[in-house]
Amino acid sequence: MENGHGFLEINPRQLDDNPFQLIGYSWFLMTAEKNGVPNAMTVSWGGLGYMWGKPVVFVAVRPERYTYEFVEAADTFSLTAFEESPTNRKMLAYFGTVSGRDEPKIAKSKLTVIYDGPTPYFAESRLSFSCKKIMGTVFQPEELLDQNYAKFYGGANTKNGLGGGYHTLYIAHLTRVLVKEGAVVRPMPKKGSLTP
Repeated sequence: MENGHGFLEINPRQLDDNPFQLIGYSWFLMTAEKNGVPNAMTVSWGGLGYMWGKPVVFVAVRPERYTYEFVEAADTFSLTAFEESPTNRKMLAYFGTVSGRDEPKIAKSKLTVIYDGPTPYFAESRLSFSCKKIMGTVFQPEELLDQNYAKFYGGANTKNGLGGGYHTLYIAHLTRVLVKEGAVVRPMPKKGSLTP
């Protein structure tokens, strides 16, 4: 079903993207709105899965991030993916290194904010996940069963991901998957089957 912005809604089971590539290498823009103003940041730590009888996403956000305030204030957020290109890679790197506290990243990038209900996402994206928060839990130092991962916390956060505050892990219901109209969509798998 077309949503009026040039996107089609598909069932999460029709998603053809490899989640490891999508999150860890292609990256998402995570976008939430606070007091009528959207803000976005690049995320590459998270995943997709199934919990509590629902398709879910989980995303880790540090408290230093300006977007953290927006995600905390909102009930929903989006995760958007873009076509692979040097221009989009540069844009995603920019959203990951510059804070919305310092400059209007969305306006400067000339991205067009559109909405799925209350959830902002981008007209230029190829894929958007609309996500409704279920829980947010803060990582605790004593919960690291392997202390080799402690290097990711404490002190200043660096560009390689070391240091910084303990993430809040958000688990959210993946309420809608929107793909750009004209995208090749995998047939809906049969119930109880991995293949169409």
